[in-house]
Formats: sequence, structure tokens, C-alpha cells
Amino acid sequence: MGEKAYGLLLVDDDREVLNIHGEYLRRKGYRVYLARNAAEALKLLDEAEVHCIVLDVMMPGMDGFEAIEELKKKTEAPILFLTGRGAETDRIQGLSLGAEDYITKPCSLEELALRIRIRIRRSLPTLQQDACIEFPPLRVNLTERKVFHGEEEIFLSNREYELLVMFVRNPGRELTFEEIGLKIYGTYLEEDRKNIMVTASRLRKKLEGYVGLEHMIETVWGKGYRFRGDL
Repeated sequence: MGEKAYGLLLVDDDREVLNIHGEYLRRKGYRVYLARNAAEALKLLDEAEVHCIVLDVMMPGMDGFEAIEELKKKTEAPILFLTGRGAETDRIQGLSLGAEDYITKPCSLEELALRIRIRIRRSLPTLQQDACIEFPPLRVNLTERKVFHGEEEIFLSNREYELLVMFVRNPGRELTFEEIGLKIYGTYLEEDRKNIMVTASRLRKKLEGYVGLEHMIETVWGKGYRFRGDL
């Protein structure tokens, strides 16, 4: 993917839903393409590089269950259903047709972005995951030891960088002060907790200066931290 943001294709016949979701996901660092029906979506796949598709079921003409079969002929990008049809039979049908996820409306924008991020990361080749870890708009280039918000580099100290790498390699998992100390310092004494807390505080402050990175590090009181990735 190089330096480019990931491409998302949103397919829904509700213009308001498309605009709201599209604007939110653009702020997260994605390149967003909008389609109001299956025919528009299929045409866009011929013109744009798409890494994930969010597809409604109830659309005029070709519905989502019909569309996914045609979309899969054109792309290997993961497809997520986002629909008001929440019956178990609908979920089973959607997943059996090859959808990576089935999300029932209403769904929070934050949850939608998280599920998209998870599916994109899981679809990437292993080599790319090793070289570059991404939680758009955050990107950690392990080869160059650099961190980016979109295309803008975020300058971190060595300790801040090492802590962030530990976080992005363990998304959603509670990391204790002891685990962090052993990984970063090679040992852990109780007095190391204060140093870890200072490093985490500085890292969090730097990330919070960028849109979309404000709440990525959670404090687990008395224990350690959790990075908000694929929970």
C-alpha cells in the first residue's frame, strides 16, 4: 500500500447515511468512495483501489445479498454488511455468502470504524503487517522506526516509540506495568512504574494532538494500559 491511505467503498441507498459515514471515515484517514446501489459499486471497483467494502442489504434493484456475489468476482477486499435487517436468518445468509462481518443498524460510528480497521488488518499480507502496522489514521513503520498520522510524521522519543510498538502489536489487550517494564527495560522493579506512567503520559499527549488518535490509549487503573485496536 506504500504511503497511501486505505480505500473504503460504502454502498447504501440512503444518501444521508452515506454522507455521515463517509465524512467520519475520511477524518479517520481513509479514502472513501460512495455508491448508492450495486451498479455504482461495481463500476467504482473498476476505477478505484478498495481495501474494504461496507454494504447495505436493502437497496433498489440488486440487493446486498445479490451484490456481494458480483463484488467478490472483482475484488478480494473484505466485505462487511451494515443493514437494518437483523434477523438471525439474514445474518446467517450474509455470512454464508462470504461477508467478513454482519453489523446491524443502528451502529455507532466508532464501532463501525473499529470493525473496518480489524478486517483490513486481518486481510493484509503477513509481510506487510510485519513491516508496517496501521490503525488508520495511525501508521507505525517498523522498518524505519517512524510513526505517522496519515502522511504527517509524529516525532517520538525512543521510549515512547517502543511503548507504542508494544501497544499496536497487542491491540485490545490489557498490558500490565510488569509486562511493559520487562519488554522495554528488560527487567521490572516497582519503582519502574512511575517511569512507565510518565512515558505513557507523554505518548498519549502527543497522539491526542492529532485528529482520530485522541482516545487510543486507555488506562487500566492500578494495572497498566490498553490500546484501542481490534478489541
